[in-house]
Amino acid sequence: MADPAKTLTARHVNGVYWRGLQAQIRAITEYPADFWVMASSGAMWNFLQFAFLSVLFATVPDVAGWTYHEMLLLSGLLTVSVGSTALLCDGVWSTGQMVLKGDIDYRITRPAPVVVQIATTHIGMQGFGEVTFGLVMIGYAWVGGGFGLAALPIALLALVCACVLECALMTIFCAVNFWIKGPMSNFAFMFVDLQSNAMRMPLALFPVAVKAVTYFVIPVAFVNFVPVAVLTGQIGPWWLIGTPLASAAALFGAVGVYRLGLRSYDSSGH
Repeated sequence: MADPAKTLTARHVNGVYWRGLQAQIRAITEYPADFWVMASSGAMWNFLQFAFLSVLFATVPDVAGWTYHEMLLLSGLLTVSVGSTALLCDGVWSTGQMVLKGDIDYRITRPAPVVVQIATTHIGMQGFGEVTFGLVMIGYAWVGGGFGLAALPIALLALVCACVLECALMTIFCAVNFWIKGPMSNFAFMFVDLQSNAMRMPLALFPVAVKAVTYFVIPVAFVNFVPVAVLTGQIGPWWLIGTPLASAAALFGAVGVYRLGLRSYDSSGH
């Protein structure tokens, strides 16, 4: 039987998290014009990626053995996972500013995990457009690529794990600001650049060192490359085990790193 105290704690934390997000959504809807502009900007950026792939495959049959619809699936899954961080934990980007200003002080005294409180202090409105257009890309690639219903559970597992893994890795890189003081999350920006430059293309195009980093150091390959490669039969199905394992490891890592950061936190002026 589950421990009632643990169950209550989990329920309480979950309630705090979703109430925080709901408060941000209510604030966003007070300014509908801002919401639609930002959501449209998120969709527009990914529409350009869709257009780029369409133009590219109008002249070449494949890229490193990957076809048009397989590349769309790769890009669409990454787009959804990146957009999910803006919707679910965009507040972690403010970790550096809160450390410098001492804004974490009163959050430490509140009966909820600090990382949960900080994660829900902001929602990136561009995430609505990114997630929506990413799902459109996945749907278009799924139908065009001839993927059947039998593969749908793999796609759903990949979506959930990709969102968890992306949010966890972003939290880890933003937590670095507990030790490297500064208002900007430079390591998180480097992480975003890594994904933008490497993970929208097949890893076969990159040197072995890049592959090693994306598999075993910063496991972004499990966000989109591994699930899509399994779906398309380019790697064995046993690779799919790594996706939930990487997600769970990154989630526990994010919680652990944030706790370590809070232990070294000494408020502002130090």
